[in-house]
Amino acid sequence: MKTILKTAMIASTMLVAPALQAFEMQAIDENSAIDENLGMRLAPGFKASIFADGLGYLRHTAVSDEGVLYAGLYRPNEGMGIVAAKDTNGDGKADQIEYFGEGMQGTGVDIRNGYLYFSTPTEVMRWKLNAGDVVPSGEKEVIITDMIPQRSHRAKPFTFDNDGNIYVNIGAPSNACQEQARSPGSPGIMPCPQLENQGGIWRFSADQLGQTQAEHGHRYATGVRNAMALDWNDDANALFFASHGRDSLADLWGYSVEDSAELPSEELHMASDGSNHGWPYTFWDHQQNKRMKAPEYGGKQGDVDDNPDYKDPVLGFPGHWAPNDLLFVEGNGLPDGYQGGAFLAFHGSWNRAPLLQRGYNVVYIPFENGKATGDYTIVADGFPGTFELKSPRDAKHRPMGLAEGPNGALYLTSSVSGRIWRIEKE
Repeated sequence: MKTILKTAMIASTMLVAPALQAFEMQAIDENSAIDENLGMRLAPGFKASIFADGLGYLRHTAVSDEGVLYAGLYRPNEGMGIVAAKDTNGDGKADQIEYFGEGMQGTGVDIRNGYLYFSTPTEVMRWKLNAGDVVPSGEKEVIITDMIPQRSHRAKPFTFDNDGNIYVNIGAPSNACQEQARSPGSPGIMPCPQLENQGGIWRFSADQLGQTQAEHGHRYATGVRNAMALDWNDDANALFFASHGRDSLADLWGYSVEDSAELPSEELHMASDGSNHGWPYTFWDHQQNKRMKAPEYGGKQGDVDDNPDYKDPVLGFPGHWAPNDLLFVEGNGLPDGYQGGAFLAFHGSWNRAPLLQRGYNVVYIPFENGKATGDYTIVADGFPGTFELKSPRDAKHRPMGLAEGPNGALYLTSSVSGRIWRIEKE
C-alpha cells in the first residue's frame, strides 16, 4: 500500500494530526495539556496508569501469562541486564521488582512456548519459565552466538513466526556506507560490503542451541539500516518492521535544515524472503511518496530511484522520529476499533536539530486481513514534558518497548526514566 501521509507532511508544525481511517478514530486534542503526573497525554477512549517507575534504562519488554513483565536494560543495574516486575496484590502497580542477567545488557525480550528470550549485542539466549517464576529458575541456554560485534546499531531486537523461526535485526554499522564515515561529500562504497553480514534481518531456528550467524543464519531481508521495531503479523503470515533512516543530509550533502529534518522517512515495511528495502542506495520520501536516490550514490536532491528491486514501504513517517518497537495487538483490552492493528513507538532522535524535536509518541495503524487500511493516528504523546524540545537529553520520557498483557492491556516502557505505563480502554 502506498499512501501520501498528509499527517506526516504537517507533523513538524502540528502537535497532533488527525489521520484518514477506514473507521472513525478521535485524535488527541491538540489544545489539551500533558498530564504531568502521568507523563503523557492520550487520545479519547484510553486511560493509563504508572505500572512501575525508575527501573533503569529500559528497552523492549514482554509480559508472561502470569502477569510478570520482563524488560531488557541497555545500561545494567548493579551489573544486571534484565528486570522483572509483578503486581502481586492487584492494585495495578508492580510491587515485586527483581533484577537478573549478571554481566548482560541488551534490548530484545520476548516469551515463546514457556521460555523467556533475551538478546545482547552478540547473542540471543533463553530461560525456561517454570510456574511461579518471577526470576527464571532454569539454566540459561544460548540460541545464537558470535554475531558480529559493532559499535553502531548493535542492538539485536527479534521476533518469532509460527513455524519455529526467530528473526533478528543485524543493523548496519554505519550511516550510509561511505568511504569515509560521516564525512561531507564522501561517496558510498559500491557495492556496500556491509550488506553481506549486516544491514538486514536474519532468520534462525528459535529452538536450536549454539547457532552462529555464519553457519546457521539465513539472510531473510536486506537493505535495512537498523530495524529496531519488528513483529510478526499472524493475519498476513508475514514479518513487518520499521527501521531508523539515515542521518545528516544537511551536514553531509547540503540539504536545507528543514528538508534534512523531514527526510528520509521512517519506513514501515512488510518483509519477505529475499526482499531488498533499499539502504544505503536509496531512501523514502513520504512527502512525494517516492523512493529517492541517495546522495552517496550519485543522487542529486530530488532524484527518483525507480529500481523495482527495492520494496516500497507500507507507510512512511516524518524523518528522525526513530521507531523503536512494533506490536500487533490481539486482545480486547483497548478501545473499540483498536484491535488487530499495529502500535508503533517512536523514541525520538537528535537529527532534527537545530529544529525542534518530534516523534516521542505512540501511533496506531489499522490493519485488516494483514493489510494496512489507513494512515496512522497518534494515540499517546507529550512524553518529553514539552512540545518545544530542542535536545533528546532534555526529554523526561522516551517511548521504547511495547507489550500486550494477558488481560489485553498495553505496556509501554521509557528508556530514560525507567517508567512503565499500563494503557487500556476507559
